[in-house]
Amino acid sequence: MCDMEPDGDLNPDTHDLPLRANTNHILVRHYVLDLTVHFDRKVISGVAILFLEPCSGVRSKPEDDIGPGAIERDATIAADTMEDSTKGLGKTTTRMEKMLDAKESSRAEFVGLSRVRMHTASKTKIIQASHLWETTSDSDFTLVLDCCDLDVSKVEEVDVMSVSAMSNLPLEVACESSAVSSVSQQAAFIQKLVSMPSSKWREKHQLFLLCSRAPGAQDRSSLHFNRDQWSLHVRKKSITSPQEFPRVIRIFYETRPTGGSVRWTTDQDNRVCVYTAGSPINNRALFPCQEPPVAMSTWQATVRAPSECVVLMSGEEQAVPIEDGDTRFLIWNYYVTMPMPASTFTLAVGHWCQVTAEIPPALEGEVRDKMNCGKMTKAKAVSGECSETGLLSGLGSTSTEMLKGPPHQTGSGDRTTRSDSTCCYSPLVDEGLSVTDYSSMLDDAISCSHGDYPCRFTEQSTRSQRVIPHRVFGPVCFLQKAQMGILKLLPQCLAAAHAVLGVHPFPRLDVLIVPTGFSSLAMARMCHEIAHSWFGLVIGARDWTEEWISEGFATYLEDIIWAQAQQLSLQETAEQSELKALLRWRRLSDELQNSEEELQILRPNMENTGQVSESGSTMVKHALNPDKTFMQVHYLKGYFLLRFLANQVGEQQFIDFFRLFVKKYHGQLILSQDFLRMLLSNFPEMERKGLTLSAIYADWLDRPGIPKWLCERSAVWSKARLVEEVKAEVVKWILLSQSHQGKGRKRKKIEPKVNYKELTSDQLVMLLELLLEESELSVATMRALQRTYNLHNQDAEAMGVYLYGELMVHEDPKQQALARRCLSLVQEEMDQSARRVVEEMVL
Repeated sequence: MCDMEPDGDLNPDTHDLPLRANTNHILVRHYVLDLTVHFDRKVISGVAILFLEPCSGVRSKPEDDIGPGAIERDATIAADTMEDSTKGLGKTTTRMEKMLDAKESSRAEFVGLSRVRMHTASKTKIIQASHLWETTSDSDFTLVLDCCDLDVSKVEEVDVMSVSAMSNLPLEVACESSAVSSVSQQAAFIQKLVSMPSSKWREKHQLFLLCSRAPGAQDRSSLHFNRDQWSLHVRKKSITSPQEFPRVIRIFYETRPTGGSVRWTTDQDNRVCVYTAGSPINNRALFPCQEPPVAMSTWQATVRAPSECVVLMSGEEQAVPIEDGDTRFLIWNYYVTMPMPASTFTLAVGHWCQVTAEIPPALEGEVRDKMNCGKMTKAKAVSGECSETGLLSGLGSTSTEMLKGPPHQTGSGDRTTRSDSTCCYSPLVDEGLSVTDYSSMLDDAISCSHGDYPCRFTEQSTRSQRVIPHRVFGPVCFLQKAQMGILKLLPQCLAAAHAVLGVHPFPRLDVLIVPTGFSSLAMARMCHEIAHSWFGLVIGARDWTEEWISEGFATYLEDIIWAQAQQLSLQETAEQSELKALLRWRRLSDELQNSEEELQILRPNMENTGQVSESGSTMVKHALNPDKTFMQVHYLKGYFLLRFLANQVGEQQFIDFFRLFVKKYHGQLILSQDFLRMLLSNFPEMERKGLTLSAIYADWLDRPGIPKWLCERSAVWSKARLVEEVKAEVVKWILLSQSHQGKGRKRKKIEPKVNYKELTSDQLVMLLELLLEESELSVATMRALQRTYNLHNQDAEAMGVYLYGELMVHEDPKQQALARRCLSLVQEEMDQSARRVVEEMVL
């Protein structure tokens, strides 16, 4: 049933990423995933059930409205609203749950079959029955899904009408006439199901789950499928249109150990773990899906993992694991009710512990033994739904004691966190945290522009929820550090983000201390990741090439949120901002001097941004270029564009505008012009000064290099007070180094006494950067630097790739030998893409 063919239409030398899904023809509205994690083989076996809905026409112009639910879709069979048809669902819930239990054996049967098939396929590499694909006609409609590095064994149609519980629903079209075909009945039912109002989301998810466990179509024949490098093609013989195509299909598959969407590695305790990699290919090597951002969908997932593991995932509410029969596995269930792009689905499974206010006595000894594990770590903050950059939201840990609390309303319909949950949270009002009064902006009722889902922005209770429920997870060796640092800092950062941006878009947040080698280029600062809840998640980029919409915004906001968390004065905030701006200017300037011009453009598709082919497929320009993976131009140039705009209208007015923008566009995908046009409309004086949309495009988005304004401002930042303090300290260190140099001079037994000024972390980075510009520093000076600033215990930024480049570029044999030696020691722990780039440099 599968024929693996080469991707003949792709140029192997291109660095563009194909998004093949034909989203203009048919859309996945909901995924039900059943995943099992196999640490022994480093694979995840899966069953993906896709609920489909045909589209009404072609959407290829960027001005089309593509917010969730905004697309007018064709329904061959008229579907009435579900408000009336679901009135009896509450009474049938118990029956439905019993039926779910009764279906367990059949579910186990097809999941088991999938695992056997996958194991056999991976061992023998046999591709079966390829001629069946050839028996279908090119005129047959083809469902195209984004897929790579997956072994697909079977694709089948699901017979949802075989579920007897469905007869309890008043499906007028299906029941009024026996002449209506079963295909039409199923289409009518699925149309009604996906159209159920958000007030019925629990019943809706129960029905999705029930349908997902229904048997295959009566003829028991599989759908014909074919997989190439980047996509999975599915056909049903003699079906010529998306309206006739099955509305529910089930795909049996297994990931590969080297798949690009998942990362198998060891944590800082040397325990095996796996997490989604947030790579350029996103989740297509985790499950077959529609990757274009416009393919917004909801999902629910069941994950089976060894009982000693914690499963963290994007999703709402806490997941309380249950035992999986006689196996040593636990079952974790997650879901989302807000339609999101498939790229936002995140997963991490490992032997982690929850960081609590006090370390449980059973772990104290282990913590002490591992306090010197000494590996670099980074923390990733994850919104209660998901994170574009990777990790994670999930609840529950079997390894530590949990903090208990009273019931807590999450602010999404009837979702509540129970008193026996594993979710730790802070009260809604926290002592010692300053509050900015935005009540005047919140008085107006919010009229959502997105499709129907349980939206927190419309609920009065969420407006005062300054600190959402949150938890921190990590390896045992970092529990104490995380307890003293991240766990105490997180409530302040959350409250500060609320003060700056308003309602938290998601009901909870988890933070995971990720393993060494996580490819995030040190941009995973706490406030940066929290800012992604607003820009990146609840508001996303409609075109993946416009990364600056999420990364530039999060970089700009991290400074503002962090200053609010520290309760800095206006002067302190301004001074800190100038220092950070200069550091980023230096980094951006270096990057642009050493990169291809085409990689420096924030809007590489220019006027074609947001456009797709007739089917909905597209190419993400430069997405697979290994050099782009480690560039920060979208972070930094995007950040400076926002600083430039704030400079034109006033920073506080600019932040106030952010809140208005979120109020209008939350739950939607945007292009650059959506933000810029609304900004120009709200501040008409900008256009009178010549700042038109085309002028901003020309200076900032559509050209390489550095805009004139940025060059001018960098000269001002270099003279800021905090920078001048650093320059004074640099002089002291240079003089100390010179005192150790000179031939024939006897070294003094007593080092000269120098009073070094205490520096902030950003000042320390600036100091080290300026000292690196010196041609030579004495060994004694290097040792004194280490002692003075305790460098061994400082958090290192993930600039490893750049450091390798610096060691190689000067062509010094000793430095190059050092680079090769370092690579040999850490290459097994490195992110795959980082390792490839470094190997190209040094080998």
